[in-house]
Amino acid sequence: MSWHYQQQGSGRPLVLLHGIGMSHSAWRPVMPILAKHRQVIAFDLPGFGRSMILPNGTVPNAHNIIKSLGLKLKAMGIDEPVDFAGNSLGGYLALEAAKQGLARSVVALSPAGLWKKEAAAHVTPMFNIMRGAIKTFPRMSYALMRLPPTRALLMAVPVSSQAWRMSAKDAVVAAKNFAHCKAFDETKEAVSPFVGGHDLKIPLTIAFGTRDWLLTPSNQHADELPKHTRWLNPKGWGHVPMWDNPNAVAQLILEGTK
Repeated sequence: MSWHYQQQGSGRPLVLLHGIGMSHSAWRPVMPILAKHRQVIAFDLPGFGRSMILPNGTVPNAHNIIKSLGLKLKAMGIDEPVDFAGNSLGGYLALEAAKQGLARSVVALSPAGLWKKEAAAHVTPMFNIMRGAIKTFPRMSYALMRLPPTRALLMAVPVSSQAWRMSAKDAVVAAKNFAHCKAFDETKEAVSPFVGGHDLKIPLTIAFGTRDWLLTPSNQHADELPKHTRWLNPKGWGHVPMWDNPNAVAQLILEGTK
């Protein structure tokens, strides 16, 4: 399949994976900071942004997505394990990359899949309401996203209570991506609890912000992770913290993948 990506900087590769309904543009606030130190490659996941869906009806579960990504990295001339940073769905996939031996280290920001049986009950209805509203009332939705107060209100749970820090352009792009991505439902349905990480030897960092109101503490379990996992709860960070504090997020990623 065709993986779309944006690349900046030079040095040891650092792969960035976004959350569900988003695209590589979610990393826009931190990429210039990371690119001062690393070759940063931010991918659009299959069926999101400008990447095609997985071919031939392949189920977009973690195993299949990471297997396809591994082939893409090899085609780019990257054969060795690489460092991963992922947010939400991207954090879940980064952990899968560790299981498949593709990751040298992982920093997962609010990763999905660290729940016992399924995500909190509010997650799916909230996603459905938001996607439906944007599709039904696109002009009004984009107009509201351009205003800092309503942007902060509408995106408090899925992104951050500090969404007013986003530029109007970034907010509108995020809304369009969320509403019109091709593989949202199939990918969401393919997310299952992360298991089998006890024997991982690579450096792992997990960070759930204190203002993550999407994946609340009931979704934050370390049972399937190795004992050496570094677990953090950064104060004031929301579910998608890249706009909350770009410098601190970039520093955490650089520390966790050094």
